[in-house]
Amino acid sequence: MRIAFIADALDLQYAGIHIYTREILKALTSIDSGHEFIIIRAKAGESIPNAEEIIVPVNPNIPAHQRIRLFTNIPKALAKAKADIVVEPSHFGPFNLPKHIKRVTILHDLTPFLSADFHVFSSRMFHRLLMPGVFRRADHIITVSAHTRDDLITRFPFAESKSTPILLGRDENFVPNQDISILEKYGIHPPYLLYVGTLEPRKNLLVLLRAYEAFRQKSSQVYQLVLVGKKGWKTAALLTAIEASPYRAAIILTGYAKRSDLPVLYSMADIFVYPSLYEGFGLPVLEAMSCGTAVITTNVSSLPEVGGNAALYFQPDAPEQLLDLLLRLSADKHLFQRQRNLSLEQAKQFSWQKTAIEMIRIFESL
Repeated sequence: MRIAFIADALDLQYAGIHIYTREILKALTSIDSGHEFIIIRAKAGESIPNAEEIIVPVNPNIPAHQRIRLFTNIPKALAKAKADIVVEPSHFGPFNLPKHIKRVTILHDLTPFLSADFHVFSSRMFHRLLMPGVFRRADHIITVSAHTRDDLITRFPFAESKSTPILLGRDENFVPNQDISILEKYGIHPPYLLYVGTLEPRKNLLVLLRAYEAFRQKSSQVYQLVLVGKKGWKTAALLTAIEASPYRAAIILTGYAKRSDLPVLYSMADIFVYPSLYEGFGLPVLEAMSCGTAVITTNVSSLPEVGGNAALYFQPDAPEQLLDLLLRLSADKHLFQRQRNLSLEQAKQFSWQKTAIEMIRIFESL
């Protein structure tokens, strides 16, 4: 079969879906499946071995042209490439395809339908208008967790018979790694608590800040709080609270960090805290566990699927529960080491090759 991926995320994004698209394509093309892979992308970039690339550029002079291409240029390119299956890793499309081409949509989450606080109005309305049709036309929908599939079939019951959860894999570059020069680059001094992800309301960072301040009052050690990630939308309340914190000097905002630096940032952290209100998967939790970091996260959405028995959990609206876990982990060396060991064992259950093999089975079933 000729299997095409609409891989705009390779060139136009930098975080979750970019990582997903890059890693699943590398894994799929490394397997001797007998299938051919075509990558539709916005511009030339890091090449994927064993794959044919087709560039469908975005015209910066045409408003929303990235989206418009999904209805015009990209369907023409797919028909010309004689694709048998088209995969959209960004859960949005494809559109206007010949009927004989099978459609596979990757769904990362249903947040445009679940909460007004997770998306700007225009994005929320755009998704709500078009995504139901995408799901109906899809020959199969792959979700990145069982929880996301549950969300899907709760809202769109017709999708139950044509949807499958396939978990993400582990980046093999994320292993325990110590390098003090990386910490010095960001002004970090151990011991420290770590968060990695976009700074936005969904990540629930005000709860982390409140718990951190209480932790500093009770802990005999001076821990930094390191927040790694770009500023998203609605950050004003968080940034104001950080500036007003009595521990402001110990709170490090790194901004976007190079991905090659992340294994060190995870590995040298005492505790990784991910207080998110909702995740389709929660890749930073897996990254932290892969580096052998003790993990605390919330007990909601897909996060228990990722953390398993290796993470410690709290209710997302309960900073006092998070405080208790921070105090326990920092005071109990046996518990601390046990959680680090459990993290490494849990991470071993995830691999991109396993994800790719399960995905190929879906393609072949179509």
